[in-house]
Amino acid sequence: MRDSRHARLILGGLLTAALIILTVDHRTGDSSPLRPLRTAAAYVFGTAEQFGGGLVRPVGGFVRALLDAPGAQDRINALKAENAQLRAGLVASKLDATRSKELKQLLGLSGTGGYKVVPANVVARRGLPGFEDAVQIDAGTSDGIRTEMTVLSGEGLVGRVINASPHSSTVVLLSDPASAVGARLEGGKEIGVVHGVGENGRLVQFRLLDSTAPLTSGARIVSFGSQNGSPYVPGVPIGVIERVESTPGELTRIAYARPYADLSALDVVGVVVEAPKRDPRDAVLPARALPAAEGSR
Repeated sequence: MRDSRHARLILGGLLTAALIILTVDHRTGDSSPLRPLRTAAAYVFGTAEQFGGGLVRPVGGFVRALLDAPGAQDRINALKAENAQLRAGLVASKLDATRSKELKQLLGLSGTGGYKVVPANVVARRGLPGFEDAVQIDAGTSDGIRTEMTVLSGEGLVGRVINASPHSSTVVLLSDPASAVGARLEGGKEIGVVHGVGENGRLVQFRLLDSTAPLTSGARIVSFGSQNGSPYVPGVPIGVIERVESTPGELTRIAYARPYADLSALDVVGVVVEAPKRDPRDAVLPARALPAAEGSR
């Protein structure tokens, strides 16, 4: 009991002293004799507060990040989806521009040769019994396409239709080893046969029937044409001779040509549904590039 009374007396004295000190400090203002003590206390407690705030702020930020995480992830997902959509749109735009260019080239070639064509897109590459190089296109009998029709691109001969359903058709390519096309050398009457040799369509074989006829690298060949234009119409550019084989004593001459059409990367093609009224001869062949020296004059 005595200790409790003594403690209360000490506490009351301290409180009274504190009130007196605060009153004096407040009334004297900046001239207070307690100013250095107040400044030191402010520095000590202010530093402690900053230090505590520095510790608490990262924790608070982490908690807020956890609370906002679902919304942030949704925004990230939305941005990813938007970016993917923009990329897809850009790719589609480039594809449309490329196809538009190929279609324009195809219509130019068919117009020059007098071929009536049905444009189509190559949708798949496929193999069939008896054929190695064939593609599927997205046009068929409902578009007027029948079997044994010529297929070309804006660059040259592609192949022929071997199967047709209402909305799709199968085309065997010029590069298929089972393919055979009557062909003629540019500017003459020398004829031969073009066979596919595989090699991913990079080269085709041209067998010239007259072994005495001149045959040199750089010579160009076009389709000779079949009876009634089926399966091949005349005058379609086939390719350029790259090399000639030596065949002494043979009744024919053999050369290898690079096809005008890129048979490994077909997209837009045209099926000839009506042959030209007359043979266009060499009119459909592309213009020859001028030699560098001549072109610079």
